[in-house]
Amino acid sequence: MKKLYILLLVLATSNVFAQNDKTRKADKLYNRLEYVKAAEKYQEIAIEEADVYVYEQLANCYYNLFKTEDAERWYRQSISEGNTKSEVYFKYAQMLKANGKYQEHNEWMSKFAAAKPSDKRAIAFNKNPDYIPQILAKVTKFEVKNSEINTQNSDFGALAVKNTVYFTSTRDGGRTYGWNGQPFLDIYMASYDGNGELSNAIALSKDINTKFHEGTVSFSPDGKKMYFTRENYYDGKFKKNEDGKGTLNLYTATMSGGSWTNVQPVPFNNDEYSVGHPAVSADGKTLYFASDMPGGLGQSDLYKVSINDDGSFGEPQNLGGDINTEGREFFPFVSSNNTLYFSSDGHLGIGGLDVFASKVKGNSFGAVRNLGTPLNSNADDFSFTFDEEGKKGFVASNREGGKGSDDIYEVSLINPICDVDYVVVITDKETGAALSGAAVVLADDKGNSVGTKTTDAEGKVVFKVECDVSSVLSASLQDYVSQQVDVNSGDDPTRMVEISLEPIEEIIEDVIVLNPIYFDFDKHNIRQDAAFELDKVVNVMTKYPNMVIKVETHTDIRGSAPYNQKLSERRAKSTVQYIISKGIDASRLSSEGKGETVPLIDCGSKCTDEEHQQNRRSEFIIVSKD
Repeated sequence: MKKLYILLLVLATSNVFAQNDKTRKADKLYNRLEYVKAAEKYQEIAIEEADVYVYEQLANCYYNLFKTEDAERWYRQSISEGNTKSEVYFKYAQMLKANGKYQEHNEWMSKFAAAKPSDKRAIAFNKNPDYIPQILAKVTKFEVKNSEINTQNSDFGALAVKNTVYFTSTRDGGRTYGWNGQPFLDIYMASYDGNGELSNAIALSKDINTKFHEGTVSFSPDGKKMYFTRENYYDGKFKKNEDGKGTLNLYTATMSGGSWTNVQPVPFNNDEYSVGHPAVSADGKTLYFASDMPGGLGQSDLYKVSINDDGSFGEPQNLGGDINTEGREFFPFVSSNNTLYFSSDGHLGIGGLDVFASKVKGNSFGAVRNLGTPLNSNADDFSFTFDEEGKKGFVASNREGGKGSDDIYEVSLINPICDVDYVVVITDKETGAALSGAAVVLADDKGNSVGTKTTDAEGKVVFKVECDVSSVLSASLQDYVSQQVDVNSGDDPTRMVEISLEPIEEIIEDVIVLNPIYFDFDKHNIRQDAAFELDKVVNVMTKYPNMVIKVETHTDIRGSAPYNQKLSERRAKSTVQYIISKGIDASRLSSEGKGETVPLIDCGSKCTDEEHQQNRRSEFIIVSKD
């Protein structure tokens, strides 16, 4: 996204340290957001006498210019010289992903997650580390076509209003901006034939466009008031913050006599932080926007503010952790059916910024989902707007194959967003009583954990999921045998699910046999499905605190006997470690890998897949009950 960041609300991080005159000059350019010139200066230093700091700054320049291969190279160099900043790990992983290196991306996201485990981005990744193939496989019913209106410069932010499309562009030249060496942004309008075709682009008047940046727009339902982004320039004065940088502000303008006049700033603008990217709800009562104001969750967050009948505003409210992350959320748009679309690099995506969607439900939001390919790519995809009735809209992207740096793409045939509430009730199997305090885990059909909640006094939890998806719900509670059920969400707004837990009774058997525990090929780590089974053993050992157990693991006969023996030993040890991690004392556990020597079904080379699965098992031998 080489040109888009001009209007993004990220303020580049700076470091007061400078090792010499050359570095100070480069830092000065960097702090003024003149990344093209700054990169040239840092590059000169890197050739001669660079260190971790210079490599990172050079990488940051290319990161902000979305020169992904250059950014990847210099982040790697900075890390190799000893840079251990978690955010550098994250940015490096983002660049690897943008360059299609998904396996390496996962490796560095794992390191980022280990360095910053409480970060929402880390938590989301740890829950579903194999998310990229899932998104790539989710080809939604979009047709995406490069618009004829594009130029070699930056074009984005298209919004259709009847037979007119408004958009943002640097097409007409003029003085250039140091961030990327392109002209300053202006707002344009073009004719729109309703079939996605744009033509006859002209710039808005000088009442709206100034010598500084103007950007994305939105309108009141009657079309008589425009909300737009502009640099902090009003009444002939341009203001900078304390760091000497310009910020973004929101302004309104009124249609009068066929022209936009009476430009006014909104009252929640501020000289010290940015407010921009307006989006008015379909009923005209709410204005959504992006900001890096203090108190947010990440580098930039989405907010909303009420629009009163007299045109005044309420107090801005952060949209909260369901929408915002520690990363960057931008470009909100709310469609006629109350779906919030936005771009983010904090939610799980396939490269740069991706477009996400969530249903607005009063003061809350439905599940956030990535809209998949081809709408999203491994580049930046942003400023998505959509007409739910006409099934057409626009998205901007700097993906390969475009005409310029950021291009407008015409979009059609989207699948409607559909949410279902799983209302899960946990009960006692013998008495039917509701069980509070039970842990309920929602996982997808691949075993990836999506979320965990604890039942309330009525034994209830609620999960929001997409329509027509398969899920696995599991429930556990101390002194009860854990249970899980397979469910499909269907398309009804509410899906009731009851899970009954059986109390753990007096143990009589000397062996606890679990369902087969599966491991990935040549792996011995505990997967989600295996963890559920092992939690049953934890519950039993918790109820009987003097019980001592020996873990015996078995393999099928596929593979050599020595290989299977070592594999079963590794799996036995990892099984014991998992149980210990749940609070069971190590002195109460021992383990032995049996390899393929003790098959449950002695079928030799004629075993079916099902018989192989039964042989590939874990058994828990009760050594002592006292």
